[in-house]
Amino acid sequence: MTQTPTAHTPAQQQARAQFEVPAQHPMVTVLGSGDSLLRVIEKAFPAADIHVRGNEISAVGDAREVALIQRLFDEMMLVLRTGQPMTEDAVERSIAMLRASENGEGAEETPAQVLTQNILSSRGRTIRPKTLNQKRYVDAIDKHTIVFGIGPAGTGKTYLAMAKAVQALQSKQVNRIILTRPAVEAGERLGFLPGTLYEKIDPYLRPLYDALHDMLDPDSIPKLMASGTIEVAPLAYMRGRAQPRFTNLLTPDGWRPIGDLQVGDLVIGSDGEPTPVLGVYPQGEKDIYRVTAQDGSWTLCCGEHLWTVRTASDKRRNKPWRVLETREMIGDLRAAHARRYELPMLTAPVCFPEREVPMDPYALGLLLGDGCLTGTTTPSFATEDPELAVALESVLPGIQVRHKGGPDYVLNRIKSPGDVVTLENPVTRVLRELDLLRTRSHTKFVPDDYLYNSAEVRLAVLQGLLDSDGGPVAQKDRTCRIQYTTTSTMLRDDVIALVQSLGGVACTRRRVAEGRKPGLANGREVAYRRDAHIIDIRLPEGIEPFRLARKRDKYQAAGGGGRPMRFIDSIEPAGREETVCIQVAAEDSLYVTTDYLLTHNTLNDAFIILDEAQNTSPEQMKMFLTRLGFDSKIVITGDVTQVDLPNGTKSGLRQVQDILDGVDDVHFSRLTSHDVVRHKLVGRIVDAYEKYDSTHGTENGTHKGGRSKSAHKGK
Repeated sequence: MTQTPTAHTPAQQQARAQFEVPAQHPMVTVLGSGDSLLRVIEKAFPAADIHVRGNEISAVGDAREVALIQRLFDEMMLVLRTGQPMTEDAVERSIAMLRASENGEGAEETPAQVLTQNILSSRGRTIRPKTLNQKRYVDAIDKHTIVFGIGPAGTGKTYLAMAKAVQALQSKQVNRIILTRPAVEAGERLGFLPGTLYEKIDPYLRPLYDALHDMLDPDSIPKLMASGTIEVAPLAYMRGRAQPRFTNLLTPDGWRPIGDLQVGDLVIGSDGEPTPVLGVYPQGEKDIYRVTAQDGSWTLCCGEHLWTVRTASDKRRNKPWRVLETREMIGDLRAAHARRYELPMLTAPVCFPEREVPMDPYALGLLLGDGCLTGTTTPSFATEDPELAVALESVLPGIQVRHKGGPDYVLNRIKSPGDVVTLENPVTRVLRELDLLRTRSHTKFVPDDYLYNSAEVRLAVLQGLLDSDGGPVAQKDRTCRIQYTTTSTMLRDDVIALVQSLGGVACTRRRVAEGRKPGLANGREVAYRRDAHIIDIRLPEGIEPFRLARKRDKYQAAGGGGRPMRFIDSIEPAGREETVCIQVAAEDSLYVTTDYLLTHNTLNDAFIILDEAQNTSPEQMKMFLTRLGFDSKIVITGDVTQVDLPNGTKSGLRQVQDILDGVDDVHFSRLTSHDVVRHKLVGRIVDAYEKYDSTHGTENGTHKGGRSKSAHKGK
């Protein structure tokens, strides 16, 4: 659009501007259906005449108005180029932003920047801010750890925060979403409401559920909630929830969250045997540290947590293991560049109850290593060691391992007189039973019935895997380590779990496929298509990793695997949290937690939203804020004009603005009636109430931090 001056009177400067709409944009997208957008613009700029001819738009009138019209159409075209349609509401908001900018109200962002900022695309629509304050609120969530969104109803505070939470979860910035709000609306007490606990709290949480259904596939939400990835709960039930309650502890039945344990439950101790829980003790809010071992395993604990450790000097002098607090070791983790503190290991393999399995565990390990399990052909096995083919046949009843040529063997069903051709191969049937049929080298895994079985079963699976895809690595003047390679991330994790459950250590690294020199197969080059995971393993003395003679002999000739060891590699601050301690009957007070570490707590990264925060007390607000975990983000939303607390109770949201104002990494975003994105009348209603409250609030008994006195009569 070009602007030229015209004749003018002393009263006002006149101007003319002309704008040509590019051919790729139909005029209806610019003017609206039935010229609805044009009428909005004409109404907003009464001091200018707007004319349309073909794809040309001209404006004549007051110079300031014409200049704004020119900027408006420029912004509209920028929005339309992104494929987003312009609506009457979007035009009105664009005009308001342009007028604010003209009046020097400091809007660096243009209407196009505000209206085209996408947060989340879901279920056929895109969630984005619609006003300047909303954009600044969204930007603040990206930049700050704690953000307060304060403003009247309908300004999108909660909805935009929810969209950012889902975006963070989908992009793996966080592992969990926690949504909470105080259940005190209308002054009701949950105990007086009919129904179960969930029926009592459901009305208070319904807006959060509704927003989730707008942003995620409804079928996925129950699964995410069942797994703890998304948690929706009243604030009163959140105390102590986002801390070691979610720590996985090893029990005879597998992993269980520490928060589910009760006195009398069994966990696994340092000797691999079950030990009963004697007590569960909340420890209150404490500073949390991330303790990481050299093999990559880690856990979280408080500064006062007791660790059983020993130094090289302790070992040399045959001194007993010492007990130190976490904070005592901070800054003292190295001795002449060596790691100072050694951690205890399992003194025996973990004792799980024996489970019945449909296939010999050693055979399963061999097939996971070098078997073809695709199901498109008869199951087969590839090895340069005939010894393995013989061993496989000996433990698979009803199967004949037939040599096909070179390293290839086929696992044929042994036919009996009268058998029909359609009988299923026994190996195929078992693979289907274990959900392993049709898996390939990069998707194979160890079924749970083998992972959480007796030590004999677990070792047999590991031996099959190592005999096929592993081997000893001998080094001069050093004990022999074991190396295993796989392209499956699931199988990598399962092998590490098998090793750790037997009292060993396993370190993993990745060898990327891209750029690697191709391998050779039958004399021709074959490119690597997938990254390889290489695991270096050390197993305790007395545990034989190989059955294959040549590997076993090399391992034993090199002196075996030595002694698996874990050392503390780093201790780093990890926020502040509520903590819980359990007491077990074991003499050393140790039990197995994540990564088979003999220690206590862990915490998942989370995006936490506290909605309707004006109805929190100061104590609740402090409790909530000080439970901020490592790598977590908190968004708190509320409307301080709609406090629903009992008379005389202060609002934690009102008080916190004075307490945290100016604190680094804490941001307050304030929205107004101009940011209401519901019916236009809602904004006018909000303005009317604010005007009334400013002149009549005290006359009607309204108190800061509570409702009017009359609102409580008859309750």
